[in-house]
Amino acid sequence: MSEYLIETRNLKMHFPIRAGVLRRAVGHVKAVDGVDLQVRQGETLGIVGESGCGKSTLARLILRLLEPTEGEVLFEGENILAYGQNQMHRLRRDMQIVFQDPFASLNPRKKVGSIIAEPLRAHGEPGNHRRRVQELLEIVGLNPEHYNRYPHEFSGGQRQRIGIARAIALKPKLIICDEPVSALDVSIQAQIINLFEDLQKEFNLTYIFIAHDLSVVKHISDRVAVMYLGKIVEAAECAQLYGEPRHPYTNALLSAIPLPDPKRERERQRIVLVGDVPSPSDPPSGCTFHVRCPRADAYCRDNTPSLEPQRVDGHKASCFFPVLDSQQLGEGRDNILAVAEGRS
Repeated sequence: MSEYLIETRNLKMHFPIRAGVLRRAVGHVKAVDGVDLQVRQGETLGIVGESGCGKSTLARLILRLLEPTEGEVLFEGENILAYGQNQMHRLRRDMQIVFQDPFASLNPRKKVGSIIAEPLRAHGEPGNHRRRVQELLEIVGLNPEHYNRYPHEFSGGQRQRIGIARAIALKPKLIICDEPVSALDVSIQAQIINLFEDLQKEFNLTYIFIAHDLSVVKHISDRVAVMYLGKIVEAAECAQLYGEPRHPYTNALLSAIPLPDPKRERERQRIVLVGDVPSPSDPPSGCTFHVRCPRADAYCRDNTPSLEPQRVDGHKASCFFPVLDSQQLGEGRDNILAVAEGRS
C-alpha cells in the first residue's frame, strides 16, 4: 500500500487551440502544467488560486473525467490512467465529487430520492434503496420526508446537502469538493463547512477542497496548495502557509484577506500585484509569475524554479527569491541569487 491515498506525478492537461478550415492545432492552452500532489488518507488538502489557474481542471483529471496530456494519477499506489472501463467503474465508488453549482448539478426532472439513489443503482447495491436514501437525508441534515420532492422546492444550501448525500451514498474514500460553498450565503457556508467536517470524522473521508475564499480553506484544510497558471507554486501545512508564506504570490493573496479588527486592517500593508494574469496559451518564459512579481530579477525571466523544500517540515515553494523572515533578509539579495544559480 502507498503512503498516499491519491498522488499525481507531472500531471498535464494542454487543450489544443484549433483554427482554419482544417481545424489544425495552432497552439495549446496549458490548463494544468506539471502538477505533483500527494494526499494522505483522512486529511484535507485545500487548493487555492485565481480563476482560470486550473483548479477545476486538476480535479477532473484526478477523477479521470478528462484524459490528461501527460503524467500519472495514482490511487492507493496504482496508476488509474491504465485502468480499463470495468476497473474505472469499480473505482468510481471510492472517488466522488461535490460540484460548485447546487442548482445545475441536480436533475430538475428527478425527485430527490431518485437523485441520491442513482449511484446505488449504478453500482448494483443490494437492499432497500429508499431506506438508505432516507438515512442519508438525515445524515446531511434534511428531513426523510423530502424523499419525494423535486430540487426546485429547496434552497441553495439544501440542494448542496442533497449533492453531498449523493456523494457519500457509496461510502467513498475520496471526495473532491469543487468550490462547494462559493454560491451560498455566508451563514449557509458555515453550516456546509461544519457538515463536511462532521462527515469526515464519521466516515474517515479524504477531501481535496477547492475554493477562492482563503478563510474557508484555512478553516477546513490540513495542508494547502497554491496554484498559479496551471502550476503549484507553494504547498505547506495550513498553519505554516498562512503564518509564514514563502512565495510572493501567496503573500499577496493572504494580504487581501480582510481582518475583523478595523485598526489592524488600516495599519497593515496591502500587497497589490501589477498587471493582469498572463494567458495560459502563451505563458511567460522562466518563472511564470515574474511579470507581476515585486521581487523578480532578470534571472527569473530566463530560469524556471522548481517546487523545492523551504523548511524541514515539508514547506515547498517554487521561487528563487522567496519571502523570508527578518533574520534571513539580512543575508542580502546577492547571497540569495548565488543560491538560486547553484540550484539551476
